[in-house]
This record gives sequence, structure tokens and C-alpha cells, in this order.
Amino acid sequence: MLVGERMSRPPITIGPEMSIHDALALFRRERIRRAPVVKGGKLIGIISEKDLLNASPSPATTLSVWEMNYLLSKLTVAEVMTKNVITVTEDTPIEEAARIMADNKIGGLPVVKGTRVVGIITETDLFKLFLELMGARERGVRVTALIEDQPGTLAKITRAVADAGGNFVAFGQFVGEDVNTRVITFKVNGVALSQVKKVLAPHVVKLWDIREL
Repeated sequence: MLVGERMSRPPITIGPEMSIHDALALFRRERIRRAPVVKGGKLIGIISEKDLLNASPSPATTLSVWEMNYLLSKLTVAEVMTKNVITVTEDTPIEEAARIMADNKIGGLPVVKGTRVVGIITETDLFKLFLELMGARERGVRVTALIEDQPGTLAKITRAVADAGGNFVAFGQFVGEDVNTRVITFKVNGVALSQVKKVLAPHVVKLWDIREL
């Protein structure tokens, strides 16, 4: 899956000359937490809700409400935005975008085509994808088990469940307790919990959790 399939489009962008006050109002109206900053059709920065709130006067300030509003009206997005923007393209693998966000501790990436911003991929988009990957909105038997990291192990497990009448709606594998093991989590329907437990027994090192969801 690629970023272009999951990004939000068209992106909501703002200009560098917009005041902090107006930018906050836009964020709340559109229910967004970050936006690319564009000038002359070219990406020049990114601004987050946190940036805007940190630029606002503290509630403990001695300034009057009129003085605060005056200062906010003079402070622009260009003065508080992040200028060195990390971007991705539409054909970036979705897991690569997730890695970039995690490694850089950021919640969103503008998606560019040349110098033009064509979308934005955010942590919310990734959360929605995670729900789909884990079958969170579908009913079934959910299993978490520790298995040996050996060729053919997954094939034996999926074959055993399928032969019992199970239909996989989600499947994922993760790092195990050591280099010789993997953790698998999957959800199946069309088969009873007791039957899933029975057919898995010969093929797993440890059955950590099994439940109906």
C-alpha cells in the first residue's frame, strides 16, 4: 500500500502571512491539527496546532484581552512554522511514511508531487489503517501466539485454520521474544474459538491470548 492511497486530499494549506489567531480558527473549524504552509504554490513550511498554541500568550499573562488579541493579530504563521519540512511522495510505501514519522517524532507529512503539495498523511490516517489491518471492526476469533521463526510455520497455521473452516479477516506478525521466534496476531470468522484453539496447538510455541471480539 502506498501513501497516495491513504493520504488526505485535497490538503488544507495556509499562507505564511496568516495570523496565528486566524490559523487557530481555521484549525478548529476544519478539525485539523497541522497544515502545510504554501506560498506561490510552493511548500515553504508546516504548522501544527501545538505550534500555534505555544505561540499564544500564557493564561497567566498580565496582558489585557485587547493587548493579547493585538499581539496575536500581528504574529504570523511564518514566524512560528517549521521551515525544514520532511515530505513524502504518493508512491512512498505507507510503512516507510510511518517509520519516518516515528523516527522524527512528528504527526504528519506533506505529500508532494514536484514542488506542489497534493496531500497530507497523518497519524490519524495510520490509526485508521491499523484498525483495518487488525480487523478491529469485524467480528471473529482473535488470536495472539508465539511461533517458531521457521520456513513453513505460517503455511501450516493458515492451512490448519482454513481446513477447519476459518476465514482470515486480519493477520499480522511481529518481533518475538528472541531471534528464533515471532509473534502472530490474527482474526478469523466462520469457526468456533474451541476449534481454533485445538488446530493451533501443534503449531505454536505458546498461545498468549484467544478470544471472541
